[in-house]
Amino acid sequence: MDFYTNMQILDGKQASIFYQEQLAAESREFETITGKKPHLAAVLVGNSGPSETYVAAKMETCRKVGFQSSLIRFEPSITENELLLEIDKLNQDPDLHGFIVQLPLPAHIDVNKVIERIDPAKDVDGFHPVNLGKMAKGLPAFASATPWGIIKLMEYYNIETEGKHVVVLGRSQIVGLPMSLLLSRNSRPGNATVTVCHSKSRNLTDMARQADILVAALGIPEFVKKEMVKEGAVVIDVGLSRVPDETRKSGYRLVGDVAFDEVAPICSAITPVPGGVGPMTITALMQNTMVAARQQTGII
Repeated sequence: MDFYTNMQILDGKQASIFYQEQLAAESREFETITGKKPHLAAVLVGNSGPSETYVAAKMETCRKVGFQSSLIRFEPSITENELLLEIDKLNQDPDLHGFIVQLPLPAHIDVNKVIERIDPAKDVDGFHPVNLGKMAKGLPAFASATPWGIIKLMEYYNIETEGKHVVVLGRSQIVGLPMSLLLSRNSRPGNATVTVCHSKSRNLTDMARQADILVAALGIPEFVKKEMVKEGAVVIDVGLSRVPDETRKSGYRLVGDVAFDEVAPICSAITPVPGGVGPMTITALMQNTMVAARQQTGII
């Protein structure tokens, strides 16, 4: 076990600072050329506590990197058609370079209809089928923010992916599917052999234990145990859940999809929760917004 005494924490906060300093310089250059700042808007329906927290973090990051930001609030009673019409307005706003609709949405609103209504050129969350399809073909597109943030985190820490076996736990169109596409493409990071597992996969433990790089994106608190991880593997934990903890003032603690305390000692590298993938997701969103602003103003 001496080999793993040098286990590395993949600190998303540290990597985010590096990339955000680059973004701040790009933003200043953009403003000098155009007289405007890159502009990101967030649409928030209702007043969910976690959503409020996520959106506030995004707006604060905009401030740090010198972007203009707008928070557009709607009551949870807004109808689906009303929301779609509001999205149309954002699509047509020439001063807005990118926007996101914070998920989840109220049950009476079809999430797919909302995502598909967003102009792909302003879809900086990378959820639109056009962006997902272009990414699958290796064409320029906005990659989903969380997978793209993971790619940039791997790049920052020089995590070798070429020829490695990556196992992705979860097949969502927001994380699992685009993650598998990004890691299997002919690029760096990339050129990995990728296996995607999900709730119907058999022998999940055996498959996970084959991974050189394990990406856990199931949304199940501390699902990945020690016996599911190969010694020396790189573990990327996408999960973020609240679990009860009477020892905390808040009454809960934040955990990922990986049982960190038992898995970390056998890893060569692992992301913490919080402070791993989360900050990189926001940074990737900012990078997409910067690209959108450049594209829409002709500054490539």
